[in-house]
Amino acid sequence: MKIMETKLTTIRSQMEDYLKNNNMTLNQFSELTQINTGTLSGIINGHRPIAMQQLGRITAGMGLPEGYFYERYIDECFYHASPDWRRIGPFLLRCAGLNKLDCIKRVIRLMMDNLSYIPLLFSLAEQFYQEGKWEAAVILYESVAESEQKQHSERLALCQYRLFTLGLSKDQNRNLLLASHFEYFVDRLEEQYQLDALNELINVFASLRRWKKIEILAEKLKIKAMIHYESNGNNKPPEIKKQIIFYILYAYLILGETHFQLGRYEDALHYVSLYTDCDWVKGPDNNEMAVIHQFQEWAEGNRYLYQLMSGKVEVLPEYVKYISTRENEVFLALGEIVIAANKYDINIDFLLEQYESFLKHQEQQSRIGKISLYYTEDRFVSLLSGLGVYYLNKNNFDHGLRYILDSLTFAIKIRSRHDILKCVGLFERYRIFANEDAKFQYKTLINEKEISFISSAM
Repeated sequence: MKIMETKLTTIRSQMEDYLKNNNMTLNQFSELTQINTGTLSGIINGHRPIAMQQLGRITAGMGLPEGYFYERYIDECFYHASPDWRRIGPFLLRCAGLNKLDCIKRVIRLMMDNLSYIPLLFSLAEQFYQEGKWEAAVILYESVAESEQKQHSERLALCQYRLFTLGLSKDQNRNLLLASHFEYFVDRLEEQYQLDALNELINVFASLRRWKKIEILAEKLKIKAMIHYESNGNNKPPEIKKQIIFYILYAYLILGETHFQLGRYEDALHYVSLYTDCDWVKGPDNNEMAVIHQFQEWAEGNRYLYQLMSGKVEVLPEYVKYISTRENEVFLALGEIVIAANKYDINIDFLLEQYESFLKHQEQQSRIGKISLYYTEDRFVSLLSGLGVYYLNKNNFDHGLRYILDSLTFAIKIRSRHDILKCVGLFERYRIFANEDAKFQYKTLINEKEISFISSAM
């Protein structure tokens, strides 16, 4: 009995049983699978290995789902034999196509002792990445990175870049860890990847409000982009996603935003002038003109905003007029206007009523691409808490606490420690004015497992 159980664990024994149970000859099975009879005989007798194409035909011929034998295939063809890339490569491709990630992990573990496979695994990871098979790509990138962790190779840096971008999520804590880890590798990347890598790092740190860090990265982005533009104009390898002038202007914009967030309004306005004036761009084509026009539009809006936040509340009507013809500016502008209203005790009831439909999180799009999701999620949670403060200041406690609870709910969703603590503090301060429904919702939220990660900070 034990012998039979051992036999049934092999692909060959299952083929034999299939032929026997179905009264099928080897010739008949050959016709069914389109595999030569001699080849089938050699496979069953253990004289020749099974190629991936043959495995697929055998599986289909036996009426089994694709991938049915993959776990056994690993044991028979890889574990008990020297791995051969001619079989491993096609096998990993099919595993990725079927999302059999555990099989990929098992095969990779068998290969990591042989460093000659590292370039092949890296190339395959890049193929998976380009094809959108990101979960499979992550497994390969992690393996390559682990094998080269003591090296200073560009391949290692690119692996870390891919793992950074593929690992980003709504979880701000996780994003902070990913960004902090990847920052160490950004200068080791090949030149054609550095601009986008810096751009993405800036966007993540902006959503986390690490303004001192952002200032350093934006300066680095500006210098690298300027050097590239002076040397090559807007000629760029396909790996660079945007027009070169975009990175220069974006660096100016981010530096302006950094000074603004740190309360340096005059310095912020200086940077606005830098991405307003684009006379230095040489013979811009249509794509570059689109970039220039977008930054000039942002400059107009940010000029109003920075003046408003510096105390010049008289510019609010002009700012409102500016966003009234630009729907894609409304959501982000409202968040800043609410902050100004709370800071300078401005009545914006009319504005909130007019743009009520924009008081929800939605994907933001400019004329040159999408706005970073991580940044807009951070702005949304801030908008909600700002609205809460606005109504609490007006003694509209039900309305204000509802927005605080909405902000807390979203802050838990994106695991924003800063905003969770802010909302908890506000609710506790005004708890005496909360109705029973609000108290119950608050109790439910702070008792959720998802909020446990902030306990160390409270």
